Amino acid sequence: MNPGLNRLQPYPFERLAELLAGAQSPAGLKPIALTIGEPRHPPPPAVLAALSAALPAVSRYPTIAGRSDLRQACASWAERRFGLRAGQLDADTMLLPVNGTREALFAFAQVVIESATGARVCMPNPGYQIYEGAALLAGASPHYLPTRAAGHWLPDLESITPSEWQGCALLYLCSPGNPTGAVMDLDYLRRAIELAERYDFVIASDECYSEIYRDEANPPPGLLQACTALGNDAFRRCMVFHSLSKRSNLPGLRSGFVAGDARLIEAFRRYRTYHGCSMPEPVQQASLVAWSDESHVRDNRALYRKKFAAFLDALDGRLVAGTPAGAFYLWPEVGGNDAAFARALYQRTAVSVLPGSYLGRGAGSANPGCGHLRMSLVASLEDCVEAARRIRDFVDAGGP
Repeated sequence: MNPGLNRLQPYPFERLAELLAGAQSPAGLKPIALTIGEPRHPPPPAVLAALSAALPAVSRYPTIAGRSDLRQACASWAERRFGLRAGQLDADTMLLPVNGTREALFAFAQVVIESATGARVCMPNPGYQIYEGAALLAGASPHYLPTRAAGHWLPDLESITPSEWQGCALLYLCSPGNPTGAVMDLDYLRRAIELAERYDFVIASDECYSEIYRDEANPPPGLLQACTALGNDAFRRCMVFHSLSKRSNLPGLRSGFVAGDARLIEAFRRYRTYHGCSMPEPVQQASLVAWSDESHVRDNRALYRKKFAAFLDALDGRLVAGTPAGAFYLWPEVGGNDAAFARALYQRTAVSVLPGSYLGRGAGSANPGCGHLRMSLVASLEDCVEAARRIRDFVDAGGP
């Protein structure tokens, strides 16, 4: 057996199920889940129509590289979105379709890590657990970068010593961040690229939340954008991961793309030839429609803005100080035992949230997720407002 399997920790939602086992919520109160980050806004009708129309194409094996028109649509979208030059992101050599960012983020580590070297993989803490699992099953050691309020909820790049950077093979970044919603500016991204050049490691930038942000006039920058600002037009050592799950409310479509350094793309393509993970033809045709339209994405952002405003208004100052710059999470501090808070909240209000400590690593107070909750505002507007009112009343009654 792969020895990394023994080092895998339970997934946060497994731990949550254990935490709530046996807990009874009040009879007559509708359960409201603010836990999993699964978008529930309506998917674009045009995408569903394209998917249905293309169903006969399931009779053919899809290719690893995917349709050329889909790759070009993804490349053109990225160029427009991140201010790249037309044609800078070569659709034939710098981009591949993937079955969602989760699959690709995990598989990418298997490509770039030399397991026999005892490599280090750096990642945000708290953060998305797939980064950790990918490192362990590739034979590497996770190195956790704390994200705290004092650092604007961004992974602390300066917490790593030069000797530790020298052992780094891969750095995972996520902007807007999960669970904090923090956005990395161009200066931060440029600093990460400079470190990658100096210490010879690869950056995997998880940008699956890039199209959910509060300020319509200031979209979050991306890693390829930062590369261009540094004159790194070939995106050396850099790979970005994009998805339709959050952008277009299509989590079940399992569709996204990776783009960046042509050398990395070629290695990833070769790996995927054996991995057997090509995107089905109907999904490709539906994805082409999604990446070619921005109106539904703007409407999606407007709905999240409305939802955040209504939730925070109903919460009336309890727990949360402000709105994150991106993503659809709130990251309030509750102090003390976040798991006990979450269980008591469910028992008394039927609202479920995810303890922040389940998303972080470390013992006791060293875990930067301790004392926080992740609240995912993916439920309906009405349910989010009702959940906020129940949380407000719970806090006013003294909490757990």
